[in-house]
Amino acid sequence: MTEVIATTPGLFPLPDWAKEELSDLKGHQKDDLISGDEGEAVLEAYDRARNEVVETQEAAGLDRIVEGQLRWDDMLAHPLVVHDNVETRGIVRYYDNNNFYREPVVTGELSYDGDVAAELDAAGAVDQAVLPGPYSLSELATDEHYGDEAAFLDGVAEFLAGETEALPEVETLFLLEPSLVTDPPGDGEDRRASAAIDRVAAAADADTDVVVHTYWGAIPEKPYAHLMDADVDAIGFDFVNDHEENVYNIQEYGTKESIAVGVVDGQNTLVETPAEIAERVEWVEENVPAQSFETVYATANTELFYLPVNRFEAKLEALAAAPAEVSR
Repeated sequence: MTEVIATTPGLFPLPDWAKEELSDLKGHQKDDLISGDEGEAVLEAYDRARNEVVETQEAAGLDRIVEGQLRWDDMLAHPLVVHDNVETRGIVRYYDNNNFYREPVVTGELSYDGDVAAELDAAGAVDQAVLPGPYSLSELATDEHYGDEAAFLDGVAEFLAGETEALPEVETLFLLEPSLVTDPPGDGEDRRASAAIDRVAAAADADTDVVVHTYWGAIPEKPYAHLMDADVDAIGFDFVNDHEENVYNIQEYGTKESIAVGVVDGQNTLVETPAEIAERVEWVEENVPAQSFETVYATANTELFYLPVNRFEAKLEALAAAPAEVSR
């Protein structure tokens, strides 16, 4: 029997009180933030906000609880932005939307940092970790150290592997790889991207299921075929933005024994009902009849920080209720 697990790709919106409080605190601590020292008051506010979003997920009844990535002001670029050998030099558009991040420029070796592991340790009751995938993280950054794209991708993969090894024990690790869709790798690079993902996945604990979640459309055929070579437990698909091409990839090239289905719109304030989510999960299963899934991760298609807090919370509740309505 297929197990349906309600989860999210993380990167939650800050609670409203935290937005106001942190904006005020950061305004007073501008010099400290530039130097990388957030200050005790800022860290304490993030701690309270983190506890709140963990409790929100628990109250909603989600099957997997994430830390929320509330400190990730630079979204998926965050693990590089906070690194000692990375400089931030300007504001860059975050994919094709109205969000922006500080461009991370890698000026030295990407040695172990431990920032993500520390956040998970602080969160406590978390059973799913979230990291950017190596290909997307390399695409979001600029290299001034490694010398060429292949070496840079390898360096980013080694960095993320080290961060993964340090994670506390979790049930699931989501590696977020939207750049496989928005800026797909070309010939040769597609093999390297798959190998980089494989390197990070291999660093996870043997009992942790690794999900490579892609979104903002469908991966082109050739990069998808190479992604299938990576030793991961599941690939995630954005069935909100492009259900036809994603189903085609699965029908043509297969997929892993488990799957993540992005069936809740992470950027639209319209809240799906549990029944609608269940229908979308069933639609995916019906359209790939040759595939029998061990686990289906029902999730939002994208990060959730785009949403107002009340809509975000409502979507969590709908996601959590959906598995009970999926026909077995």
